[in-house]
Amino acid sequence: MQVPLWIGVGAMVALAGVSGLAEWRRGRRRDLDKVGWVPWTLIQLLAILLAVTGAALALKGM
Repeated sequence: MQVPLWIGVGAMVALAGVSGLAEWRRGRRRDLDKVGWVPWTLIQLLAILLAVTGAALALKGM
């Protein structure tokens, strides 16, 4: 059963979407001094990498 893998893939895709939205909002901020401390680009990259890896494992039939 690969259902847990597909659930994880869906969660990682959702996390990548949320982090992309957060990075877009950071780029459009009004006060340039309020940068924030969360590395949204890194989180998005890792989430996409985990989603691709999980999808490959689920398709392979781990």
